[in-house]
Amino acid sequence: MSYVGPDFEPPQPRRSRRGPLTVALAALVPGALLGWLVYATAGGSGDGEGSGRATVRSSPPAASSPSADDATDDGKKPGAGPTSTASSTSASAASGPLKGKVVVIDPGHNPDNFQHPSEINRKVNIGTNWKECDTTGTSSNDGYTEAKFTLDVAHRMRTLLEEQGATVKLTQDGDRPYGPCVDERARIGNEAKADAVVSIHADGSGAGNRGFHVILPGAVHAGSADTRAIVAPSRDLGERVAGRFVAVTGSAPSNYIGDGSGLVTRKDLGGLNLSTVPKVFIECGNMRDSKDAALLTSGAWRQKAAQGISEGIVSFLRG
Repeated sequence: MSYVGPDFEPPQPRRSRRGPLTVALAALVPGALLGWLVYATAGGSGDGEGSGRATVRSSPPAASSPSADDATDDGKKPGAGPTSTASSTSASAASGPLKGKVVVIDPGHNPDNFQHPSEINRKVNIGTNWKECDTTGTSSNDGYTEAKFTLDVAHRMRTLLEEQGATVKLTQDGDRPYGPCVDERARIGNEAKADAVVSIHADGSGAGNRGFHVILPGAVHAGSADTRAIVAPSRDLGERVAGRFVAVTGSAPSNYIGDGSGLVTRKDLGGLNLSTVPKVFIECGNMRDSKDAALLTSGAWRQKAAQGISEGIVSFLRG
């Protein structure tokens, strides 16, 4: 998601630091993330926490990793019919290690937001202040939209997590004219009593700015926002997602935000401020950088992104 959107205000200028990844991580990344990276490099059998690695099995590439050109126009899962509600829930959860767990995936933006400027510009209360309902999101220089990217990754994640037995709910599935607004996105996770919520995005920063970052909720207690109970578990979730994202995709943490850690704490996002369950955002890359865009528009890479995020969620839920 672009930092010029209403739910992502421009961050303060930061120094761009891009040293060797292992050095930067050793100095700046939490120990858990570093442990996972050592695991990925050395090929060890543990996940850094004394338990076996929580692996999410992916489907064969030919069936589940279409190229960007092969993706359906509406971003829906191949063969899936239209839904009649504002969100999409898995019909039934298979047996598996995550049986009984509820995961909410929040695909950032709606593909049709641009057709509803007055609706998405309506202000909603996020606890600390008022912000616009939503934005259109960003796109690559070639026109591949963030909204299409987020839905595609969300669908891939849904498949992987359902295979693990989780009940999966999407905040939107391209099945509504716009939105949902940022306050409703938070409410969907809260009402589902989700065990974990991940909001999927891609950034729209300047060329040369590369890499992913995970956004964690800061401690907020104002108006209807109270994140104090979810700050610690959300950090745990975010660190695990970041660790597995690095290991599976091979992408480095952002070189322009987060000081090389891949983790950023924010207090100005309605989707986080209003959440009462563990929740993080992930910016999977920068759509306006040609090298990152080449990854984001690749179906094979999006499958890796879905795999990495899902493995992080599984690790968090299994403890």
